[in-house]
Amino acid sequence: MKNSFFRSLSIASAFVLATSATTAANAAEYTVDSSGKHAFIQFKVSHLGYSFVVGDFPDFTGDFTYDSENPSASKINIDIDTTSVDTRHAKRNVHIRGTDFLDVKKYPKASFVSTSYEESGNGAAVLNGDLTLHGVTKPVSLEVTKIGEGKDPWGGYRAGFEGNTTITMSDFGIDYDLGEASRTVDIYVTVEGIKK
Repeated sequence: MKNSFFRSLSIASAFVLATSATTAANAAEYTVDSSGKHAFIQFKVSHLGYSFVVGDFPDFTGDFTYDSENPSASKINIDIDTTSVDTRHAKRNVHIRGTDFLDVKKYPKASFVSTSYEESGNGAAVLNGDLTLHGVTKPVSLEVTKIGEGKDPWGGYRAGFEGNTTITMSDFGIDYDLGEASRTVDIYVTVEGIKK
């Protein structure tokens, strides 16, 4: 009886390991197509409550894994060059790169590393992860929608997603006073990945 129990346990363990290995193998790896300008990190901040300042970080790299059969196993990591911040206004860009905001000389990089992906159906999901900005790491959640996946005209395979979140600047040690309406930043991300 004892040997039978351990034999059953061993078979069950082998099955779990085999299933896990198959799941990991099915998760395709993608490189974010930021160099081809098919991926964007954009932001919007209220300007005194009357309008908005809109900008982006054009220089970033990243990778993600995605398996449509097991989306909860999806992962992504993004590295952002904060010195590349651009609001289409040279003087304002200098201010944002300075010590009042991003302090890019001290913190030239920002990053996002996912911790979980919770799909809710019809391509919608919540992507949780750790955002490091201005030397501070905080958990953030993005509302994500899968745009699609499939073959491209050049023989490759691509998958695309979009997501958005809102952060509070003071949570990341950025306390420059622009008024109550301007304390938060809306972030919009579009990611198109090329299968490795």
